[in-house]
Amino acid sequence: MNISDIHDNRFRAAVEQLKVPGMGTEQVGPFLYQLLQLFRPRHVLEVGMGYTTPFIAAALASAEAQSKTEILGLVAKTKRHLHGDDLSDDWLIDEPALLAPGEYLEPHLPCMVAVDDLSIGQSSASRAHEVLRELGLDRYVEVVNASLHEAESQIVQSLPSIDFAWVDAWECLYFFDHFWHLIDGDGGIVAMHYLMTYPGGEALIEYFQEYQRSHPGELEVLNILEPHKLMQNSITLLRKTTDIVPRPYSTDGVTITYSERLLNDAHEVNRRNVQWREN
Repeated sequence: MNISDIHDNRFRAAVEQLKVPGMGTEQVGPFLYQLLQLFRPRHVLEVGMGYTTPFIAAALASAEAQSKTEILGLVAKTKRHLHGDDLSDDWLIDEPALLAPGEYLEPHLPCMVAVDDLSIGQSSASRAHEVLRELGLDRYVEVVNASLHEAESQIVQSLPSIDFAWVDAWECLYFFDHFWHLIDGDGGIVAMHYLMTYPGGEALIEYFQEYQRSHPGELEVLNILEPHKLMQNSITLLRKTTDIVPRPYSTDGVTITYSERLLNDAHEVNRRNVQWREN
C-alpha cells in the first residue's frame, strides 16, 4: 500500500524531511502533482531530486489507481448504454463522465527515472529515495545517482520516449540539446525550474524562443513567475507539438461527435478489459 494523497498527514510529515527553504519548491511540488494528475504521463524523467520527487511519484501512483477505477466504470456504463452500434449523451455524462475510450485501450502503468549526482551539499536529494520507500512509492522510481551526462545511456534504455520531464538542475541547456528528441511529439512537456530574473536563465529562455521561431509548429513555451520571490521563482514549460494526434471529439465544443472511431474504441475497451481480467 502506498500513500499518494498529498493532503494525508503521513505524506506531509514525510516530505517535510526534504524541504530546503532556499530551493524554493514548496509550491512547485504540489503544482507538479496537480499538473501530472491532469496530464497523466506514462514515462517521466526528473533531473535533480529532492522535495519534488515524492510529489511526482505520488501523482503517478494516484493516476494509476484512478485509471483502474475509471476503466471499470467505463466498461460498466458502456454495457448499460451501448445498444447495438449507438452511444448517446446519456452514456457521456454517466459516471465516470466524459471519458475518452481511446485513452483506456492500454493499462496506465507509469514509471519514472530520477537522476541526481548528489553534488549539491544543501540538497535533500540523498534522502529522497528513503522518503519514497517510507511512502511506498519507490516502485515507481528508478534512481540514478549520476550526472545527466553520465546517465544519458541509462535514461535512454529505461525511457525510450519521455512524456514529461522535470529539470531542476544547472543542466537545462544540455538537456534541451541532448534529450529534446526523446520528448513525445504528441504534447510531451518539459518543465524547468528558475530560468527567470537572472541573465543566464533569461538567455536560455530566449534560446528556446529562437528555436520556436526557427522550428514553427514544434514547440510551445510558457513562463510562470512567482513575483513575490527574489530567486528560485519561476517555472518554464516547453510543450512539444511535432506529432500531435488529432482528437476530433466535437465540432462545436458543446456536442460530441459519436464517430465510428469512438464507437470502436468503446467496444475495444470492453473486449480488452475482459482479457486483462482473465489474465
